Amino acid sequence: MVTIRQLVMRHPRRLKIKKSKVPALQKCPFKIGTVRKVFIEKPKKPNSARRKVVRVELRNKRFVTCHIPGIGHKLAKFSNI
Repeated sequence: MVTIRQLVMRHPRRLKIKKSKVPALQKCPFKIGTVRKVFIEKPKKPNSARRKVVRVELRNKRFVTCHIPGIGHKLAKFSNI
């Protein structure tokens, strides 16, 4: 059994560092960007579908891959999102 002194003095608790899932957005979910490529991707082995995907260049000169939801879209190369 651990004593209180061991917990408090020798092994202080460290805070967990939260990493962003999308560091390119810089904690701003509504960044503006330009479409560079519109294409279709297939998911890995057990799934079988064709996902509509866009490669977007953000205003901060970073590239992000985005999924297009819904049926049909009007996105083309160099359109602004």
